[in-house]
Amino acid sequence: MRNPRDAMWLQLFELPDQPALPLQARLRAAVVREIQAGRLASGTALPSSRDLARLLGLSRNTVTAAYQQLVDDGFLAARPRSGIFVDAGARAAGVGVEAPRTPSGGAARAPDWAPRVKRSLQGARTLSKPARWRDYAYPFVYGHHDPQLFPTEDFRECCMRTLARAQLEHWTPDFETEDMPDLIEQLRTRVLPKRGVFALPEEIIVTVGAQQAFQLLAEALLDSRTRLGFEEPGYPHARNCFALRRPRWVPLRVDADGVVVDEIPALDLVFVTPSQQSPTTATLSLQRRTALLQAADAQDFVVIEDDYEAENLYDGVPIPALKSLDRSGRVVYVGSIAKSLAPALRLGYIVAPAPLVAELRHLRHVVVRHPSAFLQHAYALYLSLGHHESHARRLNQAMRSRVAAAAEALQRTLPDFAFRLPQGGASLWVQAPDWVDAAELALEARRHGVLIEPGDVFYQEAPQPCPCFRLRLSSIAPDRIAPGIEALARAVADLRARVRARQALAG
Repeated sequence: MRNPRDAMWLQLFELPDQPALPLQARLRAAVVREIQAGRLASGTALPSSRDLARLLGLSRNTVTAAYQQLVDDGFLAARPRSGIFVDAGARAAGVGVEAPRTPSGGAARAPDWAPRVKRSLQGARTLSKPARWRDYAYPFVYGHHDPQLFPTEDFRECCMRTLARAQLEHWTPDFETEDMPDLIEQLRTRVLPKRGVFALPEEIIVTVGAQQAFQLLAEALLDSRTRLGFEEPGYPHARNCFALRRPRWVPLRVDADGVVVDEIPALDLVFVTPSQQSPTTATLSLQRRTALLQAADAQDFVVIEDDYEAENLYDGVPIPALKSLDRSGRVVYVGSIAKSLAPALRLGYIVAPAPLVAELRHLRHVVVRHPSAFLQHAYALYLSLGHHESHARRLNQAMRSRVAAAAEALQRTLPDFAFRLPQGGASLWVQAPDWVDAAELALEARRHGVLIEPGDVFYQEAPQPCPCFRLRLSSIAPDRIAPGIEALARAVADLRARVRARQALAG
């Protein structure tokens, strides 16, 4: 390269590694990055569109369009017969801001935050993944959509329709404490009736995923005097949300049929996952559901029902939601509508008596006002066009196939590891032999490229050692399941050798 300035432009305008963005957008991002970093100062002349296209291997139309957008937005200025320059108003972020001086009299003393923080969850056991978990070959964990199943065209269509000028007035205003009426209507007429639940609009509130639903309910219903019955093992994210209010924990035993209802003592609240018990995947029988509601009436407690993955049923007709059997308004129902698409979409909802929903709306308004109205509008369209149902059918077929593949591989390579086939969902709860500590196995498995969810995080008081773990199948490609189980079996063999060596040394 003969001209040293060409090398400079090539280095400055290195396009960001975002292949999903059009080349025009990537070039625009590169120019804005250099301006905001101060490497392109006000008045700097940029290469002509012809020269920059040649240097970067782009079409001249691409460069011209990017330049024009940057001129329109005030980053660049076009001077007739002179060229393209960095605009005088395009100030670099942070340039000209002088760091504050330390006051005279010695160094400033930083506050000690530990005694100031009144509620902390640092150190709380929960589901977690390594920072670069996607780099592992066999991620049997929750947290990623399946690009082969994601309904890209259907969801894009709904987002594009939402961005149409005629739709802007429907979702751009501030909704204050309210939600998008179209989404509420889709929930109460299309989604909830499939679970046997019929609700009025004033009995539904949209949340930023089920997680915010737990947080709102904790703020409204829990304090240090509240007796909270919680499944053991149970869902750690809900437990940690509730733990911030420091209730009086009462563990509720879980067996192969879900929570054991006839052992429930005097309580104020009970949290259950009846459709797919988290993490064991057991389904609460109709008989136990009826008994739980009778106990709630007799003992005067309220039930929070987390109906996650209720639509992910492989065969037959699902058991109606606990809420559908509720005749006295004692069940608070929590659902998630976007989890089947991608965890990051974060759309959930609560169905509860209108007085409680009114309280929750005011609590939500203090924190986030309301979930994204754009996303609510787009998902209402997605539901109204039938995309949700068709995607659920595809997803169920795929998860059924994955569960079957994982079950076959476990039986073949780890025959002494026990599990029950679930009626639906995307997980297997595995009981290893008693000598296995699942937390130690999880560390060993990482060295073989395998990620699993050790069972101790699901317990308030985990057995030691805890031999249970969960295999989540929503984030792993189907052709990686069997090789992943085989790699896990090698990790088990290595762990067995290490345990025997420790026993030999101790003996």
